[in-house]
Formats: sequence, structure tokens, C-alpha cells
Amino acid sequence: MSVVGDGTEQRDGGADEPGWAVDPDDESGAAVVAAVGRQIKAWREAAGMRAGDLAAATGYGEDLVYKVEGGRRIPRPEFLDRVDEAVGAGGKVAAMKRDVAEVRYPKKVRELAKLEAQAVELLAYGNSSFHGLLQTAEYARALFEMRQPAYPQDEVERGVAARVARQAIFQRSPIPTLGFVQEEVTLRRPLGGKLVLRRQLEHLLEVGESRNVTVQVMPMDREEHAGIDGEIQVLKFRDGTAVGRSDGAFSGRPVSDPKQLRILELRYGMIRAQALSPRESMAFIEQVLGET
Repeated sequence: MSVVGDGTEQRDGGADEPGWAVDPDDESGAAVVAAVGRQIKAWREAAGMRAGDLAAATGYGEDLVYKVEGGRRIPRPEFLDRVDEAVGAGGKVAAMKRDVAEVRYPKKVRELAKLEAQAVELLAYGNSSFHGLLQTAEYARALFEMRQPAYPQDEVERGVAARVARQAIFQRSPIPTLGFVQEEVTLRRPLGGKLVLRRQLEHLLEVGESRNVTVQVMPMDREEHAGIDGEIQVLKFRDGTAVGRSDGAFSGRPVSDPKQLRILELRYGMIRAQALSPRESMAFIEQVLGET
């Protein structure tokens, strides 16, 4: 086993790589990480181990142990598993993986993911890039890395991981109904490079084959377009309530008032009617893929 200069293990790509730092502005998330760190320290001391002993037993650097115990680093799931075994916690430390997994992602993404996890129907229109739920990890990373001012690498990795994690909605049971309308330009703009775009288009075709997913394309030659004011997303829940947001309505704020939601649903319905049908859209995506 090799250990790098900051005391973290180099195996498996490095235990202290970007994407696991605590966001100081996320007070609730930082509190969870701090609580987990205190629990690990308590279990270590109860087992009569020093930080160096735990580091040796788990295969991680002593510095990383101190960072996790001090609430300055989000522990990886495998780190919690190894600590649990080393201190004889009988699964109590490993059980904290779920809490840690949630706080790894930015607060606003956690809130969105919770809503998506409860939705029975999702309607989304995207006009500048592929919707987050449709993005490959490569495409998402390209989007984060091209933002200005530039994001720190840690924020990039957190953002990518959070975006990919949200896609668990496609495997959820019971399955929700998901509808997406994408502008033709999003299919042709090679963000991240042509290879990234090709993989993104292939992924879009794969997603579109699911029985509960509808993907439509809004061609650039349309003379009328109900979505000209920007992106739209509506989430509907089992109890009949819903929440929606649009760049061009209600100052871009999330809304749940039935009257406001009807406006968003009307716009989205018009967008779907003006777009290519799902079957035509799949053929169009295949055509663009062949040209890319």
C-alpha cells in the first residue's frame, strides 16, 4: 500500500480526491458530517485504538482519519465499512452511509432529488443543454468545467456525482411517468467534444426506449414556439399536488399555486404539440447521431 504526502491512501484513485470536501455554506450537511465524525471517534476510542491504529487497520492515511473525525471531510462508503469492521461496531458505523450519501451533494440538489423521488410524473423542457436527468457523467462534467468563474475541482466532482445520483429515478418502483422535450440545438451542439456528444445521443436513445419515458425534439424550423421564454419543469405528486418552475414565468421561482401551475402546464402542453412526436423524435436523434 502506498500513501501520498497528505496521509491518504493512493489506491483506488486516492481516498482524498476532489468531491468529498465539506461545503462550509451547507450548515445542515456540515452538521451531519460532524456528527458522523464524532461517532467514528467515539467507536475508535471505545475500541482502544489511536488514529494511527485505525488508519493502519482500514488502509487509509492517518490524516484522513483526523479529517473525517473532525468533520472536515465526507467519508466514503467503503471507509465507513472498513471502520465498522475495524472497531467492531456491528454495522452501526456502516449504517451511517445513507446519511453521508445525502449530504455529499449540494443542498439545493438534495432538495430537488427529494422532490423527484416523490414525483409520479415529471415534465421537462430544455433549450440550452440536455436535462440533468438525461445527462451522461461525461456531458455533466463538461458543463460544470466550462462554467465561469471556474468551479473548484471539488465542486465539479460533487456536482457530477449529484447529477448522476438523481438518475436513480429511472429505476424507481413504482415507476414514474417522465416526459422530456429537447431543443434540436441541444442535440447538435458538441459540448465537451464530438465524442461526448455521440455518447450523450446514444444514451438519449437508450433512455427513450423505456416504456415510462417520452423524449421529443423541438425542431429549429418551427415558426411558432410556446417555450421561447425558457426552460420548464413540472413535478406532480401522488396526493394531487405539484410544483413547477420556468425561467420565463414568476421570476423563475418554484410555484405550487394551482393557477400558476396551470399556466406552466399549458405552455408545456403547447410545446409538446409543436414538437416532433416521440417516434419521429427517436428517428431524428438517430439521424443526428449518424451525422455527428
